[in-house]
Amino acid sequence: MSQVKSERRLKIKRRVSGKITASAERPRLVVFRSNAEIYAQIVDVNHKTICASSSREKDLVASKDNNTAKAAIVGKRIAEKAKALGIVTVVFDRNGFLYHGRVKSLAEGAREGGLQF
Repeated sequence: MSQVKSERRLKIKRRVSGKITASAERPRLVVFRSNAEIYAQIVDVNHKTICASSSREKDLVASKDNNTAKAAIVGKRIAEKAKALGIVTVVFDRNGFLYHGRVKSLAEGAREGGLQF
C-alpha cells in the first residue's frame, strides 16, 4: 500500500491548493522543483503567467553554486521581476512540495527580494 512519490505529492497538492486563495491583488507564487532544476512563476487569478524565473537561465546554468544557493537566487529574481510589475504581496503555492531545502531557500530569497507572503 505504499504510494509512489509523485502520487504522494499530488495528494498533498490537492490538499494544499484547497486552502490557497489568490486574488487580483495577491497572485500565486508557484514553485516547481525537479531533480535538477527549480522554477518559480507568478500566476494571476485567470491562470495566466505574469512573470517567471528559473535555474535554467544562462548565467545560473554556468555557475557552480549548489542547488540551494541557486534556488535563493531564483527567489530574489522573481521578487525583482514582480516588484517591477507592481506586485508586492503574493500567496506562496509550494505545489505539493515540502517546505524544506530548495523550496524553503526560494521562499526566503523571495522575501529578501521584497515579496510579502
